Amino acid sequence: MFTATLQLRGARAAIALLAITMALVAAPPGWCQTAEKADDKPENYPDGPHRENTFYFCTACHSFKLVSQQRLNRDQWNETLDWMQEKHALPKTEGDGRKELLDYLSTAFPAKARAGWRNPFE
Repeated sequence: MFTATLQLRGARAAIALLAITMALVAAPPGWCQTAEKADDKPENYPDGPHRENTFYFCTACHSFKLVSQQRLNRDQWNETLDWMQEKHALPKTEGDGRKELLDYLSTAFPAKARAGWRNPFE
């Protein structure tokens, strides 16, 4: 009886492992981000100098929608690029190329002013 229970548990574990493996193999490249990226195009975002170069630079790794939701100031965008170079092997950007990326990002997706706390009784 004990042996049969162990065999049943082993069979269940094998089936679960097989199901997980098949799910991973069947997953589309980029973990389902491909459909979103396919609909993403520069024209969907604010017009401005360097929009297309920035769009294609960023979408090499992720959706531009992710970029547009960040809303950072120029220094924060610069720190974000540094962080991605350090942690995610983003190609090094310097000089005019870096300036163009920062110009577009800080103009098209600037930091939003925080509303802060308001007294509801005023």
